[in-house]
Amino acid sequence: MLKLGLMSGTVKIEDYNPEWKNGFLKEETLLKKQLQDYDVDIQHVGSTSIVGCYAKPIIDIAIGIESLEYGEQLIPILRNIGYTYDGDGHIPGRHFFKKKDGELSTHYIHVEPINGELWNNHILFRDYLNKHPLIIIEYSNLKKHLEKDYFDNINNYAIGKNPFIEKIIETAKREKTMFLQNENDF
Repeated sequence: MLKLGLMSGTVKIEDYNPEWKNGFLKEETLLKKQLQDYDVDIQHVGSTSIVGCYAKPIIDIAIGIESLEYGEQLIPILRNIGYTYDGDGHIPGRHFFKKKDGELSTHYIHVEPINGELWNNHILFRDYLNKHPLIIIEYSNLKKHLEKDYFDNINNYAIGKNPFIEKIIETAKREKTMFLQNENDF
């Protein structure tokens, strides 16, 4: 059974739940129907998209669009299906939305320029961790440790994760660059 949601500003890390994927697929179906007339790429991102990773029980979805201006057209559509628009959510370069079930946040949507830095970082991080199970364990342990200190302060929790996330993204970028260089050598 899929149970999603957290009170705003709080941190609760749960063991990996394979139902998170189904939760994403259900929401993706709704989004595809509502956004069928728009050129978008819908991706499951964040820790719930990483098999075996501990996570907050909130489904993160990235919607790739050609530009932030183009993404503005999605605001009323996403509002009509239950999302609250939160500007850039304190991260410039995106449109940010939350869906709630009562007082609990259940889904986040990040509308970002496709192949922009935010989009690429979401995809690189997810894909890298899904290929490196030992890194998933390390990341999960970090999250559980941070949860103990910051269960009531999501901002400090996020700040605590940032160095690890940045290190993984840089590693993933280097590996991708080396792979592309090796492909070009053939």
